[in-house]
Amino acid sequence: MSVFIMTLILRLLPVTPIQSDSFTSFQAFQRAATVLRHPRCINCHVPGDAPQFGSAGEAHAMRVKRGLDGGGTPVMRCNTCHQETNAEVLHGPPGSKEWRLPSPRVRMAWVGLNDQQLCRTIIDPKTNGGMSRDTITHHMETDPRVLWAWNPGPGRESPPMSQREFVALIRTWIEKGAACAP
Repeated sequence: MSVFIMTLILRLLPVTPIQSDSFTSFQAFQRAATVLRHPRCINCHVPGDAPQFGSAGEAHAMRVKRGLDGGGTPVMRCNTCHQETNAEVLHGPPGSKEWRLPSPRVRMAWVGLNDQQLCRTIIDPKTNGGMSRDTITHHMETDPRVLWAWNPGPGRESPPMSQREFVALIRTWIEKGAACAP
């Protein structure tokens, strides 16, 4: 049986008390990964130096670049257009406190990663900006840039689940051992 079919079957099975913590943990991560791969997240978690835009991951307008701190270049800072709140016009610049990409030192790039690779990237302090498990949970629950995904402004869709459900899945993943394999 292919890995894809087996993974699909496992996702459809209900979690029961006899399942191991690592299985429950990884299953929670896989469900949360649908948010992490959504354009609201993935457009900034890119391997290159240019953020993506829109639901199709198009190149950002005006040749915007990451810069030395993730906040843009000296002549084109992210906060030049991205203010504290969303623009009120359709597809206008999104707004959130401290809008930026991850730093070039630790890019936190998720594009093209499978579930296990994405999981390892997020849990490893060498690739997640030095975050502990508690810091990851706190970041996913309170960071204004993460919270923005559920209030993306006119013309943008929110992730495929509520922020509350997403945080509950992240907590389950972490509390059950932050497993990156079933």
